[in-house]
Amino acid sequence: MTKPMRLGAVIITMGNRPDELKALLDSVARQDGDPVEVAVVGQGVKVSELTDLPQGVRTVDLPENLGIPGGRNVGIEAFGPGGRDVDALLFLDDDGLLERTDTAELCRQAFAEDPRLGIVSFRIADPDTGVTQRRHVPRLRASDPMRSSRVTTFLGGANAVRTKVFEEAGVLPAEFFYAHEETDLAWRALDAGWSIDYRADMVLLHPTTAPSRHAVYHRMVARNRVWLARRNLPAPLVPVYLGVWLALTLVRKPSGPALKAWFGGFKEGWTTPCGPRHPMKWRTVWRLTRLGRPPVI
Repeated sequence: MTKPMRLGAVIITMGNRPDELKALLDSVARQDGDPVEVAVVGQGVKVSELTDLPQGVRTVDLPENLGIPGGRNVGIEAFGPGGRDVDALLFLDDDGLLERTDTAELCRQAFAEDPRLGIVSFRIADPDTGVTQRRHVPRLRASDPMRSSRVTTFLGGANAVRTKVFEEAGVLPAEFFYAHEETDLAWRALDAGWSIDYRADMVLLHPTTAPSRHAVYHRMVARNRVWLARRNLPAPLVPVYLGVWLALTLVRKPSGPALKAWFGGFKEGWTTPCGPRHPMKWRTVWRLTRLGRPPVI
């Protein structure tokens, strides 16, 4: 008999939600099967000062906020180089809550049944209404959040990643700080031959929020969109992809200040270093297209 997959969980926190963090840790501890090891990364805060952590939780105190991908990369390394102490890592928002006790076991089963499944994206539901926001379904045909499917990206704060993906495709792009880091990793993982599943039965409860609540949202979204294209797309697709997103942004009619911030970020994306460029293979472009999301949308 093969051994059960070793699972870890990475949670980053800025220390402003200690009660929610404790509830999340309790929900991880209640998971069926072998215990899920946990690493909590404090972004500019000492984790030990936040709450009474369960015994055995790994902690990392960062002197400054490295951003979402930077903090999660530190969490990966808390499980050894590239996370090699475990077979897969769950990444969970610190104000989320695992609704069911079998989520970890479902992850183990999914990875065991498909050796090329690299990433599983959970469904996010509001704890009061049970509603899943359309933006939390990582595909274009998002009207039915209860339908599981193969997808081309995943949700950053509610997912599981096989650690071999980091070995083959690399970790999250720390320079992005916030926004689109998941798609950057997803494209690299798909290009390396991995698959990504959205699973409606793996649920993280999370309060309904708007991404624009972050002050840097419009600038970061635009800058990182350009970086994403410059890093990953074949040269002919870069202007097409960014032209489509420019048109979509204008159609959505953001406010004047939001549009100004967006164009500032768009310019920044072209004029600042984006990190290493590794354009995906054309067969990956075709694969994305067959999955329903060609890399021009």
